[in-house]
Amino acid sequence: MSNEKKLSPVERIKTSSDGLRGTLKESLNDAVTGSLRDDDQSLIKFHGLYQQDDRDKREARSEKKLEWLYSFMIRLRLPGGFLTPEQWIGLHHVAGEHSTGVIKITTRQTVQLHGIVKSHIKPTIQAFDTLKLDSIAACGDVNRNVLCSPNPKQSSLHEEIYAYADEISKLLLPKTRSYYDIWLDEEKLIEHSEEDPLYQDRYLPRKFKIAIAIPPNNDVDIFANDIGLIAIIQDGKLQGFNIAVGGGLSATHGNTATYARAATLIGFASTKEDLFKIVYEVVTIQRDFGNRADRKLARLKYTIDNMGVEAFKTELNKRIGFSLEEAKPYSFTERKDYYGWEQCDRGLWHYTIFVENGRVLDDEKVALKTALLELANLGKGNFRFTGNQNVILTDVKAEDKAVVQTILEKYDIIAHTDSASGIRKNSMACVALPTCPLALAEAQRYLPSLIDKIEPLLVKHELAQEDIITRMTGCPNGCGRSAISEIGFIGTAPNKYNLQLGGDYEGYRLNKTYKENLGEDELLTELDQLFNSFKNERTQDERFGDFTKRKYILGE
Repeated sequence: MSNEKKLSPVERIKTSSDGLRGTLKESLNDAVTGSLRDDDQSLIKFHGLYQQDDRDKREARSEKKLEWLYSFMIRLRLPGGFLTPEQWIGLHHVAGEHSTGVIKITTRQTVQLHGIVKSHIKPTIQAFDTLKLDSIAACGDVNRNVLCSPNPKQSSLHEEIYAYADEISKLLLPKTRSYYDIWLDEEKLIEHSEEDPLYQDRYLPRKFKIAIAIPPNNDVDIFANDIGLIAIIQDGKLQGFNIAVGGGLSATHGNTATYARAATLIGFASTKEDLFKIVYEVVTIQRDFGNRADRKLARLKYTIDNMGVEAFKTELNKRIGFSLEEAKPYSFTERKDYYGWEQCDRGLWHYTIFVENGRVLDDEKVALKTALLELANLGKGNFRFTGNQNVILTDVKAEDKAVVQTILEKYDIIAHTDSASGIRKNSMACVALPTCPLALAEAQRYLPSLIDKIEPLLVKHELAQEDIITRMTGCPNGCGRSAISEIGFIGTAPNKYNLQLGGDYEGYRLNKTYKENLGEDELLTELDQLFNSFKNERTQDERFGDFTKRKYILGE
């Protein structure tokens, strides 16, 4: 079982929190500071929020002996990344009234708002509640937002498979009513039992992530998750799901005990009942065996590696009461979003809009936020978010396509999407500076300008049409999934990045560190040389990631 002798401080905070309530009400009512009490900063994550500050202004405020400029980020729980047009309209106005105004699409198919001051947290959550939206368990040591391949074009069974994301999310929600008590002023009622057989009063040792993929598209990066479920479809019917466990991309520079890991395929479940039992008991194993002493070593990947895969499977079989079936054959051939118009088997149309790094705003390039509001007001389609930080205007009837097209053209959305290069459309970045406290370097504020300088190199080497999956994170924590890309940039210090190579296009394989601590000029020089070699030495149809693994990443 987990190391109970020397628990991390967060473990004490959880078990003594009165169902994640702590002193949050008192912290919120303290008008002297924009911050929360120390313990409450851990607890608020379980409610879908992080306390942050503007790191660009830290030094100046410290010199003036002013408190840091604290604010909060809130992240919604949106299994499979779905919003109605009415909910998008509400989100648009909530963002304008309570946050910076930028709607950030995350790498986990949801949205988050930044810059919410303490006095605006409760009004924000109450406004979301009127839209039937919540942020319960969007952060914290629990199961987080469940991903599912978002485009109905992917399969005639998309709706059936998508429903699993919502059901799994509900299955693994904490039972405490603290969210409703603190934010929605619900009175404690006897009939609302808070007994939680899954999380108990300990919750999990660390965050937990689940995704569902529909082959042949691995658009949710299935092997980067604690549990990855791969839909197996034969003769137009869902046969069940292959199950992979133990994925996770976070690491710590200089700490060799930490590492990124791709999930291991362990079996197959043919019925929903069996699948949900397996998912539930994988979580209980992590609850009981996960490392509660060192949070850097607390993810499921370390639990599995410490136990051994076969011992883990034996424990899982014991808990579920039956043996896992053998995994079924499947294949991923791509890992991408389907930009532009696509039609599904039901005759409905879906338009995927390119949203660079997931930032929905109006800027000098495109009035994306205004366009999406007008589309929502039109009410002719729903909104789905992708795991690659884009938005799909979905479920558009054939007779409504023309009017939707008119709005897309009016705001240059089609031109914006079509004109983006292959590498830009396949790029992604985490938030990083100025709000993320873990960031060592820039990411979403910097990657677009770096792509501006990489694009001419691709043109120079006649590679402009290549879809090369490229990602940047401001630290090795993995939020932008840079460790499972063909080109990865992982921040090490201001303006410095490790260059990662050798990940595959389909998302089975992690990349490796190729060169360390490179500045921009060094990165561009290395990429120029790599692209030249790729052009001249690749085999027929060889992808960039496979080429760099073959030629440059040794010791495999």
